[in-house]
Amino acid sequence: MKFGKVERPELIDFSLPNDHKGTKTLLDKIGSHAPLKIHVGCAKWNKQDLKNFYPKGTRDELGYYSSQFNCIELNATFYRIFPIETYQKWKEKTPENFMFFPKIVQNVSHLRRLNDQAYPVLESYLAVTSNLEHKLGTIFLQMHNNFSPKDWDRVVKFVEHWPKEYRLAIEFRHTDWFNDTVIAEELYHLLEENNIANILVDTAGRRDIMHMRLTNNEAFIRFVGANHKSDYERLDDWVEKLTVWKENGLSNINFFVHQNMEVESPFLASYLIKKLNRRFHYNLTVPNTLAPPPSLF
Repeated sequence: MKFGKVERPELIDFSLPNDHKGTKTLLDKIGSHAPLKIHVGCAKWNKQDLKNFYPKGTRDELGYYSSQFNCIELNATFYRIFPIETYQKWKEKTPENFMFFPKIVQNVSHLRRLNDQAYPVLESYLAVTSNLEHKLGTIFLQMHNNFSPKDWDRVVKFVEHWPKEYRLAIEFRHTDWFNDTVIAEELYHLLEENNIANILVDTAGRRDIMHMRLTNNEAFIRFVGANHKSDYERLDDWVEKLTVWKENGLSNINFFVHQNMEVESPFLASYLIKKLNRRFHYNLTVPNTLAPPPSLF
């Protein structure tokens, strides 16, 4: 994942910003005493990307990956709409408690940019994605960097059109969505009123979009490591932040680990899982990382 990549990550201040004031207000209002649900995973299960993770001779990559993690951020669905049979196969090959968090196909977000022609594509996408059934987690929409608030009406229409039986999260990357106060508050209100998660992206070169504003009872976090020793310190900070949100009533944590060079993602995810298990007395499987990660630091 190249988004937000920088040449010298040691020069970046990775401190998490203070929470937006609306986050605690929201959690105070909707926070529940429901059992905490935690999902931690990578963005893909391809052996070529996740080197040093699969045992030698592994042929069924998804089968092995899903024995080690309880979810996947399904980036593959961004590039094309797969046939029904593919979704059925994914569902059948994974454990009962495994969850998929698929990205909406780029024809909707990047090519059609939520215009009227995007909706037939979206319907086709949902028709096949629904075959994941009970293993379908939150679906997420990632907008292009240059999709700005001038297209506000398209966002409103998309949210109103979205079928409420599917959980949705949206990622905005244009800085004006968060740094123009009036626009930001309108966006947060729209997402909150429609129970849509406001995706948090923690990446080196885009600290300007670290809004720290939850809009429902789900922290949907896309963490992009920099292949630098600070990656682990950043994960420590996230454990502290999630602890505060849990104490304020958060009950759903969905955390997906990327890196600019994906080879170390399973090791970062394993580190995070151990931390979350200890902090929240949880019982996520700790992935069997067979070998230490390559020395990239």
